[in-house]
Amino acid sequence: MIKHEKSCGALVFRMREDQILELLLLRHRHGGHWSFPKGHVEAGETERQTALREIREETGLTVTLIRGFRHCVEYFPMPRVKKQVVYFLAFAGDDPVTPQEEEVSEIRWIPLEDACKIVTFRNDRQLIDQAKSFLRRNQQPRTE
Repeated sequence: MIKHEKSCGALVFRMREDQILELLLLRHRHGGHWSFPKGHVEAGETERQTALREIREETGLTVTLIRGFRHCVEYFPMPRVKKQVVYFLAFAGDDPVTPQEEEVSEIRWIPLEDACKIVTFRNDRQLIDQAKSFLRRNQQPRTE
């Protein structure tokens, strides 16, 4: 029998003063991989609520989700465990980042154009490419 797990998170962006779009990347303490903030859905939560809560817990940021972007990634982290992760896009303000020490060893804002060189997994590079395409098509994305 296969166990199913579900997590939600987001690719979090900010705009620097010089108009460079940056992506927030986390180095996860368990595994040491570079990726995005995400975590398990808790009872009674929507996908969006989970993403917002996990971002706040892992980074200290309160973000705004962007409408129209929802992508799922599925993989098997261990035998007989299938994990689905739902990702959104989000914009952060100028709040300082505070890493969650138990889960995050490092946080970096990386120019979007360089982010694919940093993330560990191919699925994450594909997500970054999908986010770039979405942002190019939606010059003025709507937030929720």
